[in-house]
Amino acid sequence: MNIDDIRAANACLEGHVRRTPLLTSSFLDDIAGRRVFVKPECLQHTGSFKFRGAWNAISKLSDAQRKQGVIAFSSGNHAQGIAMAASAAGAPSVIVMPSDAPRQKIDNTRALGGEVVLYDRAGEDRDQIGAQLASERGLTLIKPFDNFDVIAGQGTVGLEIATQARAMGIEKTAVLVPCGGGGLTSGIALALEADAPGFRVHPVEPEGFDDVARSLQSGRIERNPRLSGSICDAIITPSPGDLTFPILKRLCGSGLSVPDEDCLRAMSAAFNRLKIVIEPGAAVALAAALFHADQIEGDTVIAVVSGGNVDGPVFAGALTRFA
Repeated sequence: MNIDDIRAANACLEGHVRRTPLLTSSFLDDIAGRRVFVKPECLQHTGSFKFRGAWNAISKLSDAQRKQGVIAFSSGNHAQGIAMAASAAGAPSVIVMPSDAPRQKIDNTRALGGEVVLYDRAGEDRDQIGAQLASERGLTLIKPFDNFDVIAGQGTVGLEIATQARAMGIEKTAVLVPCGGGGLTSGIALALEADAPGFRVHPVEPEGFDDVARSLQSGRIERNPRLSGSICDAIITPSPGDLTFPILKRLCGSGLSVPDEDCLRAMSAAFNRLKIVIEPGAAVALAAALFHADQIEGDTVIAVVSGGNVDGPVFAGALTRFA
């Protein structure tokens, strides 16, 4: 895929997605020791960037495919994006979700029209479950990141960053992106390669689940030894995707990883200084920008906040602990 696919996705999304801004705060600049710009996809429909890729992918289906229905697997954000986009297109949707996903994400997916099928993240293979259901019901599988139309939709975030940053006079910067399977990261990297070549994308992951960083370092796809044990559920995946990794390898700088505690600190800082609500997995890039400045070059940094679907007790705990 290339920039033309992302530009086509951008046209497809016109009038259907929110064009999220770049936010700033002098308080965050002081913490980071440089200018920090935040791209808040927590303000997107369904509370995350995932709606972009879901809408683009479903718009490319034939009438027969939409009538038969779609299936996806997700810990919650892709689930909600697919459920909402499918409902708007008049398509049934089945979503395979881990049983330990945040309750809000499960409930919201059902409320948006998705049929939720729960599985054990530690003991069952979601790919196998999804493939079996797709075969039995004739559903079209829309993967959360290893799908060209999904990647193109997510890449529209990069087009917006390039345009907004140019208007602010930014010509060179690090762009930090929360990274699970790499759909958002690879899409943004492709967009910025074309529209902002002075920008360098760095994937950010939770400590202990840094398969992308390790893959970039070794030059081959590495896997996480476990798939649970972090509050950053939204970006815990087995490994980078077969479609996304070649893009990440070609275009991205080194990966960063941050502890869960720093994600909670970043959630509190974002609420107190930007008045936005973000979930733990979406906070990794901002956490890296604020609390791991020694790993980032330059006098500016752009941090993507990928979602805001957090359960109330988790969010309240972050605010109480880091008031």
